[in-house]
Amino acid sequence: MTIKAPEVVEVDKSRIACDGGGEHPRVWLQIPRETGSVQCPYCECEYVLKAGSGH
Repeated sequence: MTIKAPEVVEVDKSRIACDGGGEHPRVWLQIPRETGSVQCPYCECEYVLKAGSGH
């Protein structure tokens, strides 16, 4: 059985919305300054803040 790795998306803003491409309810996520990334609790997509962006 093959396990699909979660998608990683680079973003320019620290507050983003995820709806899993229409697969789950839209949730707003805040990327913490300390970690520079956040993972969607529904689809496990990881959003990573581009260097020099966001805050």
